[in-house]
Amino acid sequence: MNIKIEKHTFPYKKPFVITGYTFTTSNTVRVILEEDGFIGRGEALGINSNGDTYETMSEQLEKISGSIRGGITSAEVQDLLPLGGARSALDCAYWDLKAKKSGKSIWELLKIKPKPLATVATIGIQSPREMAAEARAYLKYTNLKIKLCADQPIEVLEAIRTARPDAVLIVDVNQGWTFAELQEYIPYAHKLGIKMIEQPLPRGSDEELEGFKSSVPLGADESCRDSSEYEVCSRRYDVINIKLDKCGGLSDALHIVDLANQDSKELMVGNMCGSSLSMAPSYVVAQFCRYIDIDGPLFLKNDIEDGLEYQNGGIVSLPEPKLWG
Repeated sequence: MNIKIEKHTFPYKKPFVITGYTFTTSNTVRVILEEDGFIGRGEALGINSNGDTYETMSEQLEKISGSIRGGITSAEVQDLLPLGGARSALDCAYWDLKAKKSGKSIWELLKIKPKPLATVATIGIQSPREMAAEARAYLKYTNLKIKLCADQPIEVLEAIRTARPDAVLIVDVNQGWTFAELQEYIPYAHKLGIKMIEQPLPRGSDEELEGFKSSVPLGADESCRDSSEYEVCSRRYDVINIKLDKCGGLSDALHIVDLANQDSKELMVGNMCGSSLSMAPSYVVAQFCRYIDIDGPLFLKNDIEDGLEYQNGGIVSLPEPKLWG
């Protein structure tokens, strides 16, 4: 088996702001596996809190490239690489290669009948007026995800709700509140019809949520990186957000799905603003999720060739095999 490791940079249409970060590009690592004339691809950005960069992910992949050329299996990759972007890109490339070599789609391999998906459109942190204007501009999207911080969160939500009384709203705080602030804001969020509050508290400082009853469902993102952290987070959160770049690829993501199904836990699929090549395996995970966030290509000036189509209502087209899977 041959492996190529490539860097692909996707400039954003405009800066995207969340709590603690401002993004202007998606710097992705792309893994291309080739065996017997078949090609499998995977893409990842990694996660900031894990220290992932293109350089660190490439270095991790280069270190095991000899083993990959020697023919290690995708299951063995799980033990050779830590969770994060490098393993995710490689794991997803293995899945794509498996589909191509078998002549079966990912849906046939996993025995899934895919259903249409409606993604959120995400609005980054700006002034309340600017965020309300962006909500109006996203009129074709039924579901909106609102990035919040500790600055004017209620004013933002009120402005967006006024601009889009029809929209289904979830919010993402990216660890930006204290427990006291969460308790203060929940009644307002409930009154405004917010369906879910994602990652309100910092990772490692959310033990107060155990036993806490919220009138608005709470979701774990940064607090639940992979399947090994599921059990603790399932006691603190109503929803678990699965991101391939966090958990290390589709294999562990499907394990989280199995764990959640065993105790009827709600799921969300998220993304790190990659191209459609990153979204395609997330489309598989999304089949099991109540909340769907695979809008990464909407931020990019240009998507990858053969990318997903985003239609009215936020409906996302099924990935074509020539893209992935």
